Amino acid sequence: MNKKSLVIIAIFSLTLLTSFCGVMKVLDYKNIQPKVLFAGVRTFVNDLFSDTEYVTAEQSRIDVLHYDLKIALLTKKEKIKGDVTITLLNPITNNLPVVLNFYENMEVSELLLNGSETEFTRDDYHLIINKNEVQTDTVVINVKYEGTPKRLGFDSFSFDKYKGESVVYTLNEPTYASTWFPCNDIPSDKAFADIYITNDSSKTSVSNGILVEEKFADDLKTAHWKTIYRISTYLIAIYSADYELFTDTFVSESGDSMNLQYYVFEDDLEDAKLDFANQKDILAFFESKFGEYPFIKEKYGIAEFLWQSGAMEHQTITGIGTNFITGRKMFNDILIHELAHHWWGNAVGPMSWKDVWLNEGFATYSEALYYEHESGRNSLISTMNSKFSKYYDKRLYDTEGSLFSGTIYNKGAWVLHMLRREVGDENFFKILRNYFETYKYKNASTNDFIKVCENISDKNLKQFFEQWVTIGSEVLQIEYSWKFNQIKDGKFKVELEIKQTQNDYEPYEFSLDINFSSETESISKTLKIDKKESKIDFILDFKPAEVKLDKDSWLFAEIDMNENGN
Repeated sequence: MNKKSLVIIAIFSLTLLTSFCGVMKVLDYKNIQPKVLFAGVRTFVNDLFSDTEYVTAEQSRIDVLHYDLKIALLTKKEKIKGDVTITLLNPITNNLPVVLNFYENMEVSELLLNGSETEFTRDDYHLIINKNEVQTDTVVINVKYEGTPKRLGFDSFSFDKYKGESVVYTLNEPTYASTWFPCNDIPSDKAFADIYITNDSSKTSVSNGILVEEKFADDLKTAHWKTIYRISTYLIAIYSADYELFTDTFVSESGDSMNLQYYVFEDDLEDAKLDFANQKDILAFFESKFGEYPFIKEKYGIAEFLWQSGAMEHQTITGIGTNFITGRKMFNDILIHELAHHWWGNAVGPMSWKDVWLNEGFATYSEALYYEHESGRNSLISTMNSKFSKYYDKRLYDTEGSLFSGTIYNKGAWVLHMLRREVGDENFFKILRNYFETYKYKNASTNDFIKVCENISDKNLKQFFEQWVTIGSEVLQIEYSWKFNQIKDGKFKVELEIKQTQNDYEPYEFSLDINFSSETESISKTLKIDKKESKIDFILDFKPAEVKLDKDSWLFAEIDMNENGN
């Protein structure tokens, strides 16, 4: 999900947003972080459950094969009627019930297990089903229910209006799919899905995968969408509104063609055509770097919705807020980010929410890669510098802060940027392709990614990932000073002192580029820093006027120069 702040909020609440997002420049759109919400909502998203409260030990043994979701939208009552069939492998422990996530406020009228009624109980967010010693290899659970889904998290299920007309949309991330359908709401349990959405016949209903058919009955229309590729529950989506559809076609390197489908409100149609015009170019670039678009037999699409804090990478059908369609490509980085998620997050899913930086850091660095492709090295540097803040001081893996903070997005991107420097461009892009091909349509942990990096680069990267991802949290802080004096043969001796001044993690180990320059000459040296304090002497053929550390911005660090003695 991309984290751009709501423009309306930005206009009247610059101070608040700055406090929420570190040093974010609120109206500099390249610097606005994805998925910015009020601090209270952000806390709610992360702290409503502990893992053991929402996901039980029994759920880890479940392997859902297929969801059949029939959702009737009763927009006037702001209710839904659900008829959901879940097919799963029978857990080995027959004496234990099947536990699914499902909010208790939804009223269950019937529950069948393998076609027969069975006992079940409820708690706040679980449906606990007695298996009665079922011996079959698979278990088929059918649940009929009705109610008003709770509107939690970022906007888990929304009955809304646009210019007086009904708009329905969902946003499940991270753990809110169960507000509207029973499921095993764990990102690693991917399944196939058939999704049937019934609404007024005037509405266009959109979901993941491909549109199989639309059926009309009385004044109602049911759209049947089907996924060919497995999907995590947090990526399943419904959109239903008065949409205008426009299309395009993408042709992959292998010659496969794919529909691009864009669903927008009528008064945003022309602006959307301008804003979405380069989606084919972005697809082609990512394919050249990462591998073929992973859902090539389905589609890529964008649907406009009323969540005004950015966009969401629902598999094959990104949702984007109305405020981010401008006709001036002001939010192109959002569209790049969400499309990149189809490789990083959707095809290669996180093993758990502890690994969410693998989603967001990768998608954020993909923005920088695209701008580098489009405009050159200087654009890469400026993009990465715009994503630096000394306040990104939390651990990335199993983060101590918000799942959707700037740390996860931007520090995550910086880790990939530093990894690129550590292993070299050739190995770095081999790593991305290998990681994608190895875990495509599966889920990967941080350790899985580390193993790929080490195998491809043939380097021990234990220290690198410990200090930047799994243990270290502080931003690397460097202070340096230098002085020189002339020695024999017209040469100059430079004495450079470098100190790491962060409080907790010591020392960081890293490669550091040092640039010496005069008005007419320049030379760079690279050092391996592995101490809190380092003193190094250099001999130059010219009188230095300036010494810069990390001139090309490869290091996630705050660097300050003390006055030198010259």
